[in-house]
Amino acid sequence: MTLEAERNAVVEHAPELARLTPGRTGNLSVRRGDRFAVTPTGVAYDAFDCDDVPVVDLDGERVAGAMKPSSEVPMHRHIYRGHADEPGAIVHTHSPMSTAMAVLREPLPPIHYMIVAVGKRVPVAEYAPYGTEELAANVVAALEGAESTACFIENHGLVVVADDIETALENTHHVESLAELYLRARSIGEPVELLEAELDTAIEQFEGYGQ
Repeated sequence: MTLEAERNAVVEHAPELARLTPGRTGNLSVRRGDRFAVTPTGVAYDAFDCDDVPVVDLDGERVAGAMKPSSEVPMHRHIYRGHADEPGAIVHTHSPMSTAMAVLREPLPPIHYMIVAVGKRVPVAEYAPYGTEELAANVVAALEGAESTACFIENHGLVVVADDIETALENTHHVESLAELYLRARSIGEPVELLEAELDTAIEQFEGYGQ
């Protein structure tokens, strides 16, 4: 299983990280079965092709690809193994507004109905050194505890999971936009949160949204 389609998806969508995260600090992956294609470590987002893209199994072993995988493979692996929704893609960024929330160590409350794209709030995972099993476990615990598909990581950044890479990237932009909205509103006054019933209504509306 070479995951050619998934590796091509990584090549296609990795440049989008440049709009979200500084330097080469973000990563993304696309899963099929018990393996996933992931961005290579320390490489510009547009500087690799399909044959370069690493393929890693859920035990963390690289099984294909000319380049070394992202240092955050443990996090991707633990999410794929541990998240109840069995996501098909993961995006991790250090995007400015989301990282500001991470530095504040504050969850993003439901100040706008678009938050239901990822849940009813964006929780915060406890800090641990990047690339470690401890950090991976903390992220899974935060996502599961809040029944969310996005979380901040204390003093680090943002993680978003979804069924596919397109949705994961779209929801990464949603969270970044909402984090900016929240921080701007809080600089002026006290943001007002939506009620639980209002969030439930938004979730119902989203189920029938689109074509």
